[in-house]
Amino acid sequence: MFYEIRTYRLKNGSIPDYLKVVGEEGIAIQKKHLGNLVGYFSSEIGPINEIVHIWGFATLDDRQARRAQLAADPAWQAFLPKIRDLIVTADNKIMSPAAFSPLGGTTPA
Repeated sequence: MFYEIRTYRLKNGSIPDYLKVVGEEGIAIQKKHLGNLVGYFSSEIGPINEIVHIWGFATLDDRQARRAQLAADPAWQAFLPKIRDLIVTADNKIMSPAAFSPLGGTTPA
């Protein structure tokens, strides 16, 4: 299993607006295509104005196919302008869990 960790730094004070529109509309579109939502978070301490969401994928090919389906969905394309201007920076990581992780994993060769 691979985990995609997306971190967005938002404009000051825009977390409530971002979470509202994602919760009302965006998350359903994402879940339809991406499937395994591990968690969705907003920062309270540390770097402020951050959103982190984590998605699980069986393989990197699975992730690529699912992301392509999401990008091609007209509903997603119509939704993106509602959050695009709230996001200042975006960071994306692909992680795999250690063998002893509660999420399961494999020991590297």
